[in-house]
Amino acid sequence: MNERLIRVGTTYLPVSNVEASVQWYVNKLGAKLTYQDMDKAILNLANQSFFLVKTEKKQNLNFYDANGDERFSLTFEVNGLHALEELHRDFKERQLNVGEIENRGHAGKNFVFRDPDGNLFDVWSELSEDFREKYSVGKPSDI
Repeated sequence: MNERLIRVGTTYLPVSNVEASVQWYVNKLGAKLTYQDMDKAILNLANQSFFLVKTEKKQNLNFYDANGDERFSLTFEVNGLHALEELHRDFKERQLNVGEIENRGHAGKNFVFRDPDGNLFDVWSELSEDFREKYSVGKPSDI
């Protein structure tokens, strides 16, 4: 079967305050703002568009698994353990709500962080092989 869905282009994030969220994503994560009005904003980050949508009451993307653990809906990838540790350190210095680096029993390591609305994100130390090949990204020396 030929692939018909090529990539995820946009992720929609519920936010309580568009202006404050734009400032957080731009200043804390380095996102690039491409559009903003009172009810929405479009940011580019990690080769994807993020559409911040103002919600009436506080909501987020998170869900709870069968064990009652809160889960994230999105994982960012970095190129190796050193990059993960460096980003983790930077996020802590920027006073983001960030968890500890974890070994989850699979390749690489992860940590989670939250935006001001409680949207939970994961960061993984492994880039997918397809991404490496398409963008000619070599493997890090720390793997």
